[in-house]
Amino acid sequence: MEVILREDVEKLGNRGEVVKVAPGYARNFLLPKKLAVAATGSNKKIVEQERQGHLRKEAKEKSEFEDLAKLLNGVTVTISQKAGENDQLFGSVTSKDVADALAAKNYMIDRRKVILEEPIKSLGEFKVPVRLHKDVTAEVTVVVVKEA
Repeated sequence: MEVILREDVEKLGNRGEVVKVAPGYARNFLLPKKLAVAATGSNKKIVEQERQGHLRKEAKEKSEFEDLAKLLNGVTVTISQKAGENDQLFGSVTSKDVADALAAKNYMIDRRKVILEEPIKSLGEFKVPVRLHKDVTAEVTVVVVKEA
């Protein structure tokens, strides 16, 4: 069965693409969740108009996020944590801690946009990527110091 995607679906395709899927997958998942519509002539026209509007909106968002990334690239946040004698942290610094430290500097960034492969567990200076948009990533310097 051919459907037109209304949203980006991971491992299937991007918004506006016509893809061939199993009828059950379309009937039970894509269509009820409004992720896709049946590939008919009238639906193709409607989805193309939606896609054009979405592309304009996304281009505007991307330029805004690029401006924010320029500001964020120079930001350094300091997080103080309790640490043991050999500079090993009690606990760890997570993406939520980094997002809270950025919020204290008036950068409202969602913690899910802070990309940490694993939590920081030692003192020092770390470069932490922040994915603002699928094409825009900024790098924030996080300094973890010993709590006095």
